[in-house]
Amino acid sequence: MTFSIIVVCMNAGKKLHRTIESILSQTETDYEILVKDGGSTDGSVEALKPNDRIRVHCEKDEGIYSAMNQALRRVQGDYICFLNCGDYFYDEKVLQRVKRRIMQSKDDRPAIFYGNIRERRTGTKVQSNPVIDDFACYRNLPCHQACFYDKKLFSIRLFNSQYRVRADYEHFLWCFYEAKAKAVYMPLTIASYEGGGFSESKIGKRLSKREHKEIVARYIPKKKARKYRLFMILTLAPLRTWIAGNPKTAGTYQKIKKRVYKGRKHIKATGKR
Repeated sequence: MTFSIIVVCMNAGKKLHRTIESILSQTETDYEILVKDGGSTDGSVEALKPNDRIRVHCEKDEGIYSAMNQALRRVQGDYICFLNCGDYFYDEKVLQRVKRRIMQSKDDRPAIFYGNIRERRTGTKVQSNPVIDDFACYRNLPCHQACFYDKKLFSIRLFNSQYRVRADYEHFLWCFYEAKAKAVYMPLTIASYEGGGFSESKIGKRLSKREHKEIVARYIPKKKARKYRLFMILTLAPLRTWIAGNPKTAGTYQKIKKRVYKGRKHIKATGKR
């Protein structure tokens, strides 16, 4: 079993090299690194040394998801992970631990194996939802840096690059609802996440909200979506988002969230409240 780690870049400078170094430091050696460059002019890509492990593909693209699709057409591994420039694997044993978890799986269905991330901006571990259901698909999916996708899921369908911010979200829902992929939580910290990209800008947030509404309408029944929106309003979602993003309160918030997720997982498993 092998991994393909996709790194999309455009004038990323030292961030690109630091991300590549975090991959090369892995104790697990069954992986390839596919660097997709959109036409960098800062010399960062030229400084890489392509070899049997690192492959570089240079081609103009129409944005990050278009670039990811170009890379996906060239992957050779069985499971695919996306690391943005500036994001790193949490430690040198991430791929080793993930491989062990995947190899222990007995289900032959295509799967997305996912874990947690550490957010460097707040200095806290962000707990992913251990149970993927309709509400999780509406609100709490893991970020793509924490996910390992079965290659079959992209062989069937690539990212819908008409979405500038939410294409990874839309593809996860497609995998879950239409491809009937299983989503397997791993209690592991996968990546050290930089954050602060386009999706977190004012324009990006507005676009994300619009794309979310459109994608939800495609995959989640209207009645459920209305119920989830009401729940988010009643539970003060904007305030919780602010608390989660504040370095002074993020740690406490994530501890509470972890306990809530643990309770939901118990209810899902036993049917008891």
